[in-house]
Amino acid sequence: MKYRRFGKTGFNASEVSLGTWQLGSKWGDPFSEKDAQETLEAAFDAGVNFFDTADVYQDGDSQRALAKFIKGKEDKVFVSTKIGRRLDPHVASGYNEKNLTKFVEDCLRNLDVDALDNVLLHCPPTSVYYEPEVFFTMDKLKKEGKIKNYGVSVEKVEEGMKALDYDISSVEIIYNMFRLRPADNFFKMAQQHDVGIIARVPLASGILSGKYTLETKFGKNDHRTTNRHGEEFDAGETFSGVDYATGVKAANELKERLGAGDILAPMALRYILMSDAVSTVIPGASKPSQIARNVEAADLPAFTPEQMEIVRDVYNKYIKNPVQYKW
Repeated sequence: MKYRRFGKTGFNASEVSLGTWQLGSKWGDPFSEKDAQETLEAAFDAGVNFFDTADVYQDGDSQRALAKFIKGKEDKVFVSTKIGRRLDPHVASGYNEKNLTKFVEDCLRNLDVDALDNVLLHCPPTSVYYEPEVFFTMDKLKKEGKIKNYGVSVEKVEEGMKALDYDISSVEIIYNMFRLRPADNFFKMAQQHDVGIIARVPLASGILSGKYTLETKFGKNDHRTTNRHGEEFDAGETFSGVDYATGVKAANELKERLGAGDILAPMALRYILMSDAVSTVIPGASKPSQIARNVEAADLPAFTPEQMEIVRDVYNKYIKNPVQYKW
């Protein structure tokens, strides 16, 4: 495993880390504490020291599993947690001092720590980025010692750019072979502000594993079945906003032209790491066996200029219009 500086936090994060949306559970299935602990330990043993969670993941079970795991490892790991999606309805007015303080205090209890390493506003409505009081509240919570750093998880590049107006330490953003726009201008701006970048949805909900076909069926509670067009949350999340059939076709072409064989998934992660603005990438895992597949990316050779051009060519051919212009 290799490590990169996580912006102004100064923490050296594992290049390949762990997103814990699926932790201890396959999409829609019951949570397994045993699977969760074994997955976390497998990640740690493989060199992973950065863990991304949220208060809504498994209704807090993800955080509570992390609390158990990090005991005795507090100086060796970094936990980034998101808040805000518990709001119902999820509207800008809910991002007020009372709610944000409660969310942070709930996370402190769930994670059983005195201060949170990093707190991200969890894809708030765009108008929140134009309400400085929200960010002043985060500054206050930092001054009070409840959080050490804060930032935002965004849907759109423009939201990430606007967030740089505030004293944030990190931005979590969708970046993968099907979502190239963040690298055009935003990454350079983030580097200038010494803001760490967390690359989320790195495999475009699994299409970039190269294993899906038009006949692939997902579970009835799986977001890849229920949120293809944004029925449950942002339309740009599931499959990175790419039409499924188009995504399968593009992934197959990438697999063939890159000579990826059975390793398109780790190659897709390695592609993300070609950008030195990216601090860490956070693929998920629901069981220990998936960890080895994820961390394999850190040891793959760098993409050649020709391979980089292939990714851009496939993106321009299948994905750019309309994804480039929506997110």
